[in-house]
Amino acid sequence: SEVMSSAVVTIALLASAWSRRQPRAPPPADAPCLPSSIPALFNPDNSADAFRRWAPLRALRHTASEKQEAVLMDRTTGPRLSQLASTPASASVPSHGRKRVLILISDTGGGHRASAQALDAALDTLRPSSFDVSIVDIWTDYGRWPHNQFVKGYAGAAKRQWIWRAMYYASATPPSIQFLKVTAKLTCSKGFEKCIRQHDPDMVVSMHPLCQDIPLEILTKMGDGVRRVPFATVVTDLGGAHPTWFHKDVDACFVPSNAVRKLAEKKGLAGSKLRQRGLPVRPDFWKAPASREELAQELGLSASRKTVLVVGGGDGVGSLEQIVDATAAKVSQACPDEAQIVAVCGKNAELRQRLEDKQYPGVNVQVKGFVQRMSDYMEMADCIVTKAGPGTIAEACIRGVPIMLSNFLPGQEAGNVPFVTDGGFGAYSPKPRAIASKVTSWLQDPGQLEEMSTRAREAASPAAAVDIASDICEMIDVADSDAK
Repeated sequence: SEVMSSAVVTIALLASAWSRRQPRAPPPADAPCLPSSIPALFNPDNSADAFRRWAPLRALRHTASEKQEAVLMDRTTGPRLSQLASTPASASVPSHGRKRVLILISDTGGGHRASAQALDAALDTLRPSSFDVSIVDIWTDYGRWPHNQFVKGYAGAAKRQWIWRAMYYASATPPSIQFLKVTAKLTCSKGFEKCIRQHDPDMVVSMHPLCQDIPLEILTKMGDGVRRVPFATVVTDLGGAHPTWFHKDVDACFVPSNAVRKLAEKKGLAGSKLRQRGLPVRPDFWKAPASREELAQELGLSASRKTVLVVGGGDGVGSLEQIVDATAAKVSQACPDEAQIVAVCGKNAELRQRLEDKQYPGVNVQVKGFVQRMSDYMEMADCIVTKAGPGTIAEACIRGVPIMLSNFLPGQEAGNVPFVTDGGFGAYSPKPRAIASKVTSWLQDPGQLEEMSTRAREAASPAAAVDIASDICEMIDVADSDAK
């Protein structure tokens, strides 16, 4: 996923650590230097031993703090970890008789946590008060430097797509994957084991591509060579997926689409382990919405005007301002006083203020910050302009909204573009004027909008979260039965 750049970032940070540490703690004479040890590093049979003796890593292990710090800040969108700060590694989180489900993620972008929360809600819907679900960013909360910096690294690289492209594709190569695996095991295994022992799960669900390898090994170790805790992966990419998503030892791998299923099969996952259920989305999208007239009144919109929803993501990044300006100009010229635009700026307060200060004659423009009622706004929308994030695409499909894609992260989101365009319910262009022209043509052709809306709904999986939760309940039941 989006944190795949970590392999390249890790290499740079390890070298930096070595350069800072070397004058104070020279490596032993027999420590292998980088050039001569490269072949050994990526040999699966002896790479772990080679890395332990590799001087830059030894410097890193001395430089990093020996103390595993727990996160003391309560997250408003996730589990509270402040209580765990003083909990011994051997203790477990109280469960009060409920089944404990540990969902592992990394907060690189909002999609992993959003899907995890959807799964949490689905489990509670199927079996109320039967589960204690913990959603844990295991790399940030239990990892060690440099691996606990994934979230910061993602935010920076995502804003510089040429850097992202290079890192993403480089990290998909076997040497980079092996490098990341070995360094992560050596520096993060103790922290990850602490996490798993604290939560003492009855079920583990990975919703991030880097949350399979180490947890599976730890669970096997805790079971004296036999893993007794069921383990599932839920892939949260839609039209494509990084190879690290697919681990042969999981009990089940939930995939959202035919494209991702094919990738999993190429990576050697058995067909019996693959379950195609769709992408889990927020509970608001599980239910039928209110009427258009009622929503229009509540949201301050006109029920009779065509509505264009322009979404800039949680941080409001991208060319949203130029898209709004171009679309407002084109729409007001082609169909004056017949359309309205809702611009969602996310957390970008400066962008929101700039748009609010502008005048758009001939079209009503409503500017919003971070919205909680995205399902209702999508129900009002006749089309949406957005980057190619898998969650937004999946939610728009459920509401039957034609999609105009304006941007995508190279590699990670590239497969989402043909998912939309080949599916017949959208188009792609990075140019604001081209976007404005395409959207305006849609608004002037109700028949095309209706056809694209139908195809979007055909690609939707509104019950994905509940279906996955049902399968997980069954996996827990089977594990219980086998244990008796």
